[in-house]
Amino acid sequence: MSERFQFRLDAVLWIVLIFGMSLALYMAFIDAPREKTMGDLQRIFYFHVPAAITGLIAFAINFAASLMYVIRKNRWWDSLALSAAEIGVMFMAMVLVTGPIWAKPAWFIWWTWSPRLTSSLILCLLYIAYLLIRNYIEDPDRKAMVSAVFGIVAFVDAPLVWFSIRWWRDHHPGPMLETGGLAPAMRPAFLICLAAFQLLLIYLLRRRFYLQSMRDELEWLERQADAAR
Repeated sequence: MSERFQFRLDAVLWIVLIFGMSLALYMAFIDAPREKTMGDLQRIFYFHVPAAITGLIAFAINFAASLMYVIRKNRWWDSLALSAAEIGVMFMAMVLVTGPIWAKPAWFIWWTWSPRLTSSLILCLLYIAYLLIRNYIEDPDRKAMVSAVFGIVAFVDAPLVWFSIRWWRDHHPGPMLETGGLAPAMRPAFLICLAAFQLLLIYLLRRRFYLQSMRDELEWLERQADAAR
């Protein structure tokens, strides 16, 4: 696809994203009913849970791209894996910030080492380590391969995060969508917020991938120039 088409596609995606985020804010703060027990505090749910799901999706993209790099040794997959890891860390950091804000009034404690919270923190730290590893390895091919292997191993923790509240007793609420704990009147707001976060993931992934592709091309040109001297 031409750069002109890519620019137009990003412009359209940006407009849709702004509309989606605006609608999500309206649904979360105005349209969604006030929860009887926690009151307006519960509205954090509409951002906390979509951020968690989106972060896990980003890490799943990193896992798939890392696996494809190991198989094909194509730098395109490495760029995608790096982009997804950075965005996943951003969303998971959002989860780890909004969680304690919600937990303090609800549980009277900022943090508890429950399975869901502990596994989520470990997952975020693993992918921060993934990003740090890339900064300490200079050779591009070795960097890509070591990062890919690490990304594949790190993703083992993602299913633990997802299933922890199903496998072990936890302070964290259970899967409300599966158990019917989310009131029908709250579902539209949640689904719209989730869709808006997916749009944000797609937009950020496209922009970050484009930036990484430009960096890879610049590094290749620099190596060619050094070889020609």
